[in-house]
Amino acid sequence: MSTFEILMPKMGESVEEATITKWFVKQGDVVEEDQVLLEIATDKVDSEIPSPVAGVIKEIKFETDALVPVGQVVAIIDMDADGSEEAGAPDEEKEETESKTKKSTDKEEKPSQSETKELESKEDYSNSNRFYSPLVKSIAKEENISLEELDKIEGTGKEGRVTKADILSYLENRGSGSAKQTAKAEEPAKATQSAETKQAAAKAPEVKASEGDEIVEMDRMRKIIAEHMVMSKQVSPHVTSMVEADVTNLVLWRNNNKDAFQKKYGEKLTFMPVFTHAVAKALRDYPGINASVSGTNIIIRKNVNVGIAVALPSGNLIVPVIKQADQKNLVGLASDINSLAAKARDNKLSSDDIQGGTFTITNFGSFKNTIGTPIINQPQVAILATGTIEKKPAVIETPTGDVIAIRHKMFLSLSYDHRVVDGALGGYFLRRVADYLEEWKIDEAI
Repeated sequence: MSTFEILMPKMGESVEEATITKWFVKQGDVVEEDQVLLEIATDKVDSEIPSPVAGVIKEIKFETDALVPVGQVVAIIDMDADGSEEAGAPDEEKEETESKTKKSTDKEEKPSQSETKELESKEDYSNSNRFYSPLVKSIAKEENISLEELDKIEGTGKEGRVTKADILSYLENRGSGSAKQTAKAEEPAKATQSAETKQAAAKAPEVKASEGDEIVEMDRMRKIIAEHMVMSKQVSPHVTSMVEADVTNLVLWRNNNKDAFQKKYGEKLTFMPVFTHAVAKALRDYPGINASVSGTNIIIRKNVNVGIAVALPSGNLIVPVIKQADQKNLVGLASDINSLAAKARDNKLSSDDIQGGTFTITNFGSFKNTIGTPIINQPQVAILATGTIEKKPAVIETPTGDVIAIRHKMFLSLSYDHRVVDGALGGYFLRRVADYLEEWKIDEAI
């Protein structure tokens, strides 16, 4: 019998485990090559896992919501089976033995059903403003850690999240008052953090639903976004500057060349590649914007990796990243942006697709919004919002005097971290982006 093991893939360098959120197949199902088997989720991205081979699902190792380490076998495919009842049916004696073993293991390792229900009803960790992985919540429930107690544990993971090591370390020191000291000793950089960035999240007011109100629980991604946005506002003092840019030449150039561009390169020409091109050049001009903050240190990034906020069908946002954006021409940028946007909407982004960003662009104009004040995508220090392009009357200077003409104009707004980006630097950078857009040549070659 020839079998193939489906392993939990590694979704990025720092990802060591993932949660199975959905199975699309069951034991005994016939699957084709590249057919989607399951959906997994990490703290960074959700992904669908296809089958590399054709065959019959012989065994599924983990149920939905299971947290599985990278490299672990999640399913086994029999490549010789044809989907018949005999090929897909397990041996009765083996099934009975596995059933008894499972029951015995459940009794030894898991609390009783009544105990579990009692504990779950006692603590609802989803009410926290912080994100906790299923493994951390499971450990917290087993150790009777209250939500209030869990929220006080300092996390050493990405963006301060509590990891398995953090909660186990806390349990070892529980009651001794040394848990916080242990966490700080493991991460000395936190000792230099400013008092403002250490402030605990403000407790949200208790809100009760009224008769007729609809209650919709946040999905997993929305909880992560909410936590990330609150953290960003607490960490960075936000300042927003705005300019209005005359992009008439750019609009006319695109109108004249979009069909030829698509015919020549097979890519749809939107304004976003041009915005990204201008931003990448301006980031090279003002590297202080292409930066991050670590304690009292400013890290000036070598690479210019521009993230593009993409709206998903669910209403959530995700930010795939264009790597080395300053080294790509307009065709390369258009290709990368279109490809990543399509992957994002089809839920096919990899963890690497959304990591490493040094600056972010969010396009309010795609929703016909004129202007906005975006929240910084940590650990970056600035984010640019592009508004809708509108026809407006404007005063134009000519050799024979001023005239009023119809021009295509848009607002650009830059939110930046005032700890390290002052008004002058933020203003100069924003003006430089606008200048690059306004100076676009109407006869620019494609």
